[in-house]
Amino acid sequence: MSERTIGKVISVDSFRAYIRLDDDLKSLYKSGYEDIFEVARINSYIIIPIGADKIVAMVTSVRAIDETEIGKNKEAIFLTKSARYLVATMIGTIENSGKYIQGVYNYPILDNPVWYVTSQDLDNIFDQKSKEDTEEINFEDDYYLPVGTSPTFSDYKIKINPDKFFGKHAAILGNTGSGKSCTFASIIQSMFDFDYNGKKLKNAHVIIFDTNGEYKQAFQGTKEAPYKHLELVNPFHIDKDGMKVPFWFMNFADFDYLFEPTSGTQAPVFKRALGLAKNQKEVEEKPILDKFTERGVLNLFDASPDDIKKKKCTQSYGNWNYKADNEIIGLANSITPNGNQLLTDIQNALLTLGANNSIADEKDALEELENKHLEYSSSQNVEQIAIEKNIDLPIWFNFQDLITRFFDEAINEQENSGNRLREFVSTLRLRLQSYLGDERISRPLLLNQPDEILSALAKFIAFILGDFCKVYNSEQTDLFTDFYEKQLGKEEIEKLLEDKPSQVTIIDMSLLPYEVLETITGLIGRLILDFVSRFPESDRGKLPMVIALEEAQNYIPEKNRGERESIAKKVFERIAREGRKYGISLLVSSQRPSELSKTVLSQCNSFIIHRLQNPEDQKYVRQLVSAANEDILQQLPILPQQHVVIMGDAVRTPVQARMNNADPRPNSNNPKFVENWTMDSPVDFPNYKKIAEAWEKGEKYKPSNGEPDEQEE
Repeated sequence: MSERTIGKVISVDSFRAYIRLDDDLKSLYKSGYEDIFEVARINSYIIIPIGADKIVAMVTSVRAIDETEIGKNKEAIFLTKSARYLVATMIGTIENSGKYIQGVYNYPILDNPVWYVTSQDLDNIFDQKSKEDTEEINFEDDYYLPVGTSPTFSDYKIKINPDKFFGKHAAILGNTGSGKSCTFASIIQSMFDFDYNGKKLKNAHVIIFDTNGEYKQAFQGTKEAPYKHLELVNPFHIDKDGMKVPFWFMNFADFDYLFEPTSGTQAPVFKRALGLAKNQKEVEEKPILDKFTERGVLNLFDASPDDIKKKKCTQSYGNWNYKADNEIIGLANSITPNGNQLLTDIQNALLTLGANNSIADEKDALEELENKHLEYSSSQNVEQIAIEKNIDLPIWFNFQDLITRFFDEAINEQENSGNRLREFVSTLRLRLQSYLGDERISRPLLLNQPDEILSALAKFIAFILGDFCKVYNSEQTDLFTDFYEKQLGKEEIEKLLEDKPSQVTIIDMSLLPYEVLETITGLIGRLILDFVSRFPESDRGKLPMVIALEEAQNYIPEKNRGERESIAKKVFERIAREGRKYGISLLVSSQRPSELSKTVLSQCNSFIIHRLQNPEDQKYVRQLVSAANEDILQQLPILPQQHVVIMGDAVRTPVQARMNNADPRPNSNNPKFVENWTMDSPVDFPNYKKIAEAWEKGEKYKPSNGEPDEQEE
């Protein structure tokens, strides 16, 4: 194979090879039997043969060095001689069988020959060989989904393995305007374009947190040019009218983050009030307890055996008649399943104490009372634990009642400091009341919901996951059902009820108030994780889904924006760590990777990186990937729009790619300044009045195009 030789290895380290090109190679091309082959082009490949295997290396640097040779005869100076060198990063190995694998396990030696790459090598590297008609795709191992083309070898497609891309979390990073939105849209669209051994996707679950309201157009298109797979994908767009997250789904951490009670005094009362509200339990037992106390029972429980023995001389416990008081029996039954027996045991112990019995009998009676005291105390602790446990369960309660009734009941439990507590908690109650009266906050959280929604939790999760057709009931009326019917149309729903989930759910977060953005995002993420974690072991991972976080630095920042840690960050860090085993994959998109949670990015195994010009972001990305890929990342500041560097488990080898066009594109085009500035502006554009009116209602203006305005119903 000497005719393929273009140079030799002069130095090698753990991932780079330094190569000197042959002196007789007069140009950067070399003729072979099949074609004329390129040599020494950045991002092209070279081959370093090691026995039966061939190491594949990507050219990352080309240089020429002039060498002046001075002979022994100092009076004679020879002409300068130019030597050309390559620096190449070793990225993979073509084994003897022809299979290409990422990584290197056998290293070249000095003076090892170096070959140019042939079309057969490229077929192996890019997995370009066409499969036989009878040969099926191996979804687990093959790299088969085309997402772009190679800028260096334009005839070759760049392919990913979707299971590896989504299965271990992925990140799309790059400056604003570099094409991140189109990259994500084109990958998902490519998924729906592809034939999987003769089948199409029909039960995918992609949930997009759309910060800027871009993706509806990408998966629905327009009336004039609808998305070609509109019926197959059946996208479900949840706009501001449908973006309602019931507040009673929140756990105490969510309530604590949103309403910010002080930890010393307000938080314990708030927690108790929430527990009472979610248990619908009124603290009205004081009068009954007082009656119990009048008969001496609770006083005995609170006293030590010695105190009881002293009271024996002055009080006649034997005259207490428990049978005559049904309220006492009812209370005893609420304390223990066999309350009547408890009272009988207490009565017998009291009778023993009231008589002139032996010291041994009295000792037994006192021990019996002490046991009943422990039983009573334990039952109260169990009740308290049950209430505290229910705080985190998605149980409906009236928010107004929480502010008034249940706060008062929680305060009344603290007999000695009730007045002071009322004063300390007053600012928190005012804050809750102000949130209740703020439409921007109360509407998306349903704080003013007067009645419980039937099967609210099941409907909401199905709503978010695109499976509402599986819980839809035309006879029930609630906000989720109404929005579903409005979005799809009642005449279409009957067709969908059989087996037609929405495979892409687009949650428009663009008009959510900043105060609740993180709370709502984190709450949705937690509910999804809690839902799939409750599947039986045999069903774990059978509902795989992708959660795409657009502008992820809004939800998972590395640095807290205040004194407290973001509630959404906690949730998505937990999903990053635990979600894979339940079939939840994160797709993180951001223009500032250095501001993202290190925990989340460290769990990402695939990266699609657009142009990054900020030195901090470049440095941060280099820290995320292996040292072997650092040379490839040197290109990040000069990548053109739509060009990316892909690395990680999803691709067979780290590679630069030109991503496929998204069709239709997300609504994220750059504004055309000069074109708009040089044209005549319509008199009615912009419609200041209509936009302002919609703004005042907390809505987004929708032009009517000559028809009655959609906002004026």
